[in-house]
Amino acid sequence: MASFLVLLCVIIALLLALAVLVQNPKGGGLAVGVQGSSQIGGVQQTADFLEKATWYLSAALFVICMLAASQFTSSSFEGEGTTIEQPVSGEEAPAENP
Repeated sequence: MASFLVLLCVIIALLLALAVLVQNPKGGGLAVGVQGSSQIGGVQQTADFLEKATWYLSAALFVICMLAASQFTSSSFEGEGTTIEQPVSGEEAPAENP
């Protein structure tokens, strides 16, 4: 399950990068290229779509990353019955008894 969430994070991150790179910070971007054909094709709100897509993808990426982090934390460290103690600085780790 955790590896599926990581794969989903990567896919969403790539889509988010694509959505951000298509936009122009000055307000142009992909919307400027289709203004001439916007009356024919009906693509009048390309900039609005890209902005909404950016917000939705960033929110989805945040949620999926938090879910993936909780999956790794809970499956890796809880329920194994062992605790890991780290030595205090200046002290050596206690020797294990064979």
